[in-house]
Amino acid sequence: MAAVDTDNTIVVFAANSGTRFNYIIDWIFRQRLGLNYRITHDEQDVAALPFFIAYGRSFPNAFSIPDAYLLWEKKITPHNIAIGEWNIIPTLYATSGHNYSIPFDIFSAAFFLISRYEEYYDFKADKHNRYPASESIIYKQGWLRRPILDEWIELFRKELSAHIDIPIQDFSFRPTYDIDIAFSYLHKGRTRTVGAFFRDLLKLKFSQIGERISVAQGKKQDPYDSYETLSQWHKQYNYTPLFFILASLQTTDFDKNIRPTNPHMQTLIKHMSDEGEIGIHPSYHSDKHPEYRRKEKAILEEISDRAITKSRQHYIKLCMPQTYHGLIADGIADDYSMGYGTHLGFRAGTGCTFTWYDLKKEEATSFRVHPFCFMDTTAMYEEKMNAQQAFATLSEMKKLLQQCNSQLITIFHNFSLGTDPAWKEWKEAYANFIRR
Repeated sequence: MAAVDTDNTIVVFAANSGTRFNYIIDWIFRQRLGLNYRITHDEQDVAALPFFIAYGRSFPNAFSIPDAYLLWEKKITPHNIAIGEWNIIPTLYATSGHNYSIPFDIFSAAFFLISRYEEYYDFKADKHNRYPASESIIYKQGWLRRPILDEWIELFRKELSAHIDIPIQDFSFRPTYDIDIAFSYLHKGRTRTVGAFFRDLLKLKFSQIGERISVAQGKKQDPYDSYETLSQWHKQYNYTPLFFILASLQTTDFDKNIRPTNPHMQTLIKHMSDEGEIGIHPSYHSDKHPEYRRKEKAILEEISDRAITKSRQHYIKLCMPQTYHGLIADGIADDYSMGYGTHLGFRAGTGCTFTWYDLKKEEATSFRVHPFCFMDTTAMYEEKMNAQQAFATLSEMKKLLQQCNSQLITIFHNFSLGTDPAWKEWKEAYANFIRR
């Protein structure tokens, strides 16, 4: 027989079976490596094969992987995870045994990261009720800015390529944008405009008052208005943008966008919908009031005349599993919140998309998660980077993702790519980045 089944299907042997195991096997082999696979629990079934994958057992004719037992558990328990190394790449769930082809349980390590297993532990939430990056194992190990899971998968692919042809997945880049303050001065209504004018006056911000007047008179472009420039870039470099729009029907300290009932905001929403794709950016308090999210989604669908199935949490307010349960109930199929609002890097250790595994229900779902690793406001306000530092960091992460044939998703805001002096050099740096 060939190294795989006659229909070019790789065989995976395991003594046990379970939903966690089936889920991670499918993600690694079918979604990440582009391979057909077949799971078997029968030793006689693999006895005559010159090559197969063996999980938890060592066979002379197999690529054998140790079993840390995470995939057979039926509950969530804190783990004492051993740190190791594989070909100079650091690993989780390391083993000291020498009878396996690799020195760690790559299946359990991958499942631990993309299921966000550790986020179900007890932890002290930050001021926005979010899971802190500092609690995560890859932050504590200093790996947050490297796609460590993608590195494991790429080395795994190279090891298996000696026995089976594996297609190389292409690196991809998807630019996304959060539109939560569409304009700095324009279209905010008389009450907000007059109030802002007198606040500037009391603080003696005369240059800002002058700019506000010039924008209102049409003599100067609103500093947050980067839409035409973005449109030109997307057409020139053949990118399909994805815009997440804050459509809050009420103004709060955290929701300061123009209301979607405003005709100018509706025109902008239609423009973005025609140029690329749009998703919902649920308002800050929608996690406690899901009816807000449903109303915001409905009005975006009415304005754009399109179904809204994509979402990214405002302030990256992602809480496992409540956020995903709520989004699924409201008809959302894809979420783009898998990252940190406080730190650059890879929350799940990968840039690649994956379907969500619901640990509370112990079942795989069709709900798809799209990780991001870079957000402009995080780089500037949290990491205290200037444009040069931020884009150097982004370029390094992009390089690592390219080496792993992974995916890059970035988050920028319209205001960072306009003419606001606070974001000096960011527009030019971004133009250079997407051109490369």
